[in-house]
Amino acid sequence: MNILCGYNANIDSVYRITGDEINRLLEHQNQDNIIKKIENPPNRIDSIDDFIAGLIICIRNGSGAEWLVHDDSVFEFLKNYFFDNSIIRMGGNCGIMSNVLSLMGAGEVVPNIAKPSKTQLDAFTDNESIIIPGYNNQNDINEDKELIHFVFDFKKGEKVTLNGYSMVAPRENRFIATYDCLNIELTINPDFKHYADEHIDEMDGALISGYHMLQEYYPDGSSYVDKFQKSLDQIKNWKQLNKQLLLHAELGHFSNVEIAQYVFTSLTDHVDGMGMNEDELAMLHGIHNIPVNDILQMNAISILEASLQCVLKSGLQKFIIHTREFTLCVCKPDVFDAVCELESMKFGVKCAAVFADTGILKNRNYVEKTASKLEESDFGLNEVEKIKEFINGKSYNNGTYGSRSGLSVGIIPTLISKNPISTVGLGDTFCAGTYLKQLELVKNPE
Repeated sequence: MNILCGYNANIDSVYRITGDEINRLLEHQNQDNIIKKIENPPNRIDSIDDFIAGLIICIRNGSGAEWLVHDDSVFEFLKNYFFDNSIIRMGGNCGIMSNVLSLMGAGEVVPNIAKPSKTQLDAFTDNESIIIPGYNNQNDINEDKELIHFVFDFKKGEKVTLNGYSMVAPRENRFIATYDCLNIELTINPDFKHYADEHIDEMDGALISGYHMLQEYYPDGSSYVDKFQKSLDQIKNWKQLNKQLLLHAELGHFSNVEIAQYVFTSLTDHVDGMGMNEDELAMLHGIHNIPVNDILQMNAISILEASLQCVLKSGLQKFIIHTREFTLCVCKPDVFDAVCELESMKFGVKCAAVFADTGILKNRNYVEKTASKLEESDFGLNEVEKIKEFINGKSYNNGTYGSRSGLSVGIIPTLISKNPISTVGLGDTFCAGTYLKQLELVKNPE
């Protein structure tokens, strides 16, 4: 399978942070100011207080988020304080998914790289399936300042005390502080554009992501609408030139609800499928009108109802929601087969669980062997049963499928690692694994 990947690749600086470390940071900050920022989140980082507030919000809720760093002094603080003790690896939805696709057996994977520095290129797998237009021989490499995303993993049970009030993380997750001036503009490398245009008829599919980094306004006076249009024009051209191209969009955590809803509604008529997690689904409340708290608590029926509304109110053909406990798909029955989707998601779940448990994927045999030792989520199994009753569904392995509101529905539990090495990139790993398996089932049906 030959696959194009856009749009964001960067360097991740992954740091496992503890409650004690955060408490020590708090000793040197204005805690009253941080409390105000927690009550009214800025959703961006212009100060160290903003950074700490975002981190504490995620720990308190057990949720994940990504805020952009707009201040150079904060970037220097993060780099000086955390970088040397971090794990440095591939980051960005596009970069992570490209590596997963390559390791899981895709024939040719072509990623867009806004800034192809040596560190960035070294983060890709050595697999020959990775094709980097214009840079395969490490020529003309950009050695300027790296695009660094500071990823802070935290474990369940980490405790933070703010002005005498203690908060304990209900589950493991991560907070990302991103310093990246190129990917926030959805920068398309000219070499990637040229290669895609020249080889589009050889491609089986395209995975696009990175839209969550769009900003309301930019220093040049443009807006997210202007930056988004470049990508939209590109994918419309791809689909026009290759009508068999299977195109999937993966949405991330937007800092602005208006931008999230704009991107969703603008993409739905031009992609074959879309995916996101429950936090990101909650941001589409203005479209589905399902209570946000029910979605964030991973109530599967509420997530299903929200997903149904998103599909019914748009031109979307398939919608996948992945959570820590289960993954759910809603699709149009005349376009996608529910059992095929369950099989695809099953492989994606295995990939994500193995990566969480071991931090590596290696190859398919390794994934299958390691996944067989992991247990399914009890919470997820319970939610599957609720959905089965709700849709009068049929059992399929430990999942279920059926129909609701004229749409096909499928849900399976996830596999849980009791001692995850990292929570970073699990959604991207699931997405890439699911997408590759679906491509194989659709393009080469048995």
